[in-house]
Amino acid sequence: MRVLTQEIVLPNTTVKLYIRREDLIHPFVSGNKFRKLKYNLLEAKKQNHRTLLTFGGAYSNHIAAVAFAGKENGFKTIGVIRGDELNSKISQNPTLKFCQDNGMEFVFVSREQYRLKSTEDFLCNLKNDFDDFYLIPEGGTNDFAVKGCEEILSNEDERFDYICCAIGTGGTISGIINSSTSNH
Repeated sequence: MRVLTQEIVLPNTTVKLYIRREDLIHPFVSGNKFRKLKYNLLEAKKQNHRTLLTFGGAYSNHIAAVAFAGKENGFKTIGVIRGDELNSKISQNPTLKFCQDNGMEFVFVSREQYRLKSTEDFLCNLKNDFDDFYLIPEGGTNDFAVKGCEEILSNEDERFDYICCAIGTGGTISGIINSSTSNH
């Protein structure tokens, strides 16, 4: 796997800025999504699951990554999608269409229902509907995701003083913090 570190030239300054191009890891499962799914997929296989189930919105990069990675690794995929009004608009939404083209089955739920996605009742209903599945949380963040994101920094990154990261669910930055050194 090749990850490019790209220098950004800032005119009239002595600051050196580099961007880690995690988005170039894979054409469809790129960046932190690749890292977050790596150990989740291994764990799902280890537990002999055949189905991955996850949550997201209509334009979720996470949903798209799970759909493609699931297909690529021989899993059935189910996406619980926030917004029941989207059920009839799959063909108009490039992310949902991509997921569907990669075999993802959808469960569209209202925004009110979606807020309950982590409750025992909601998850029991999904288990009743879909039997056995490996659950990947919204955004992909869990202990396996953090472990994957710990691999973002490498020995060559020791030369950097500051490491910056956009934050969503916190999994990526958690992995980076775990693998950072005292000079970062």
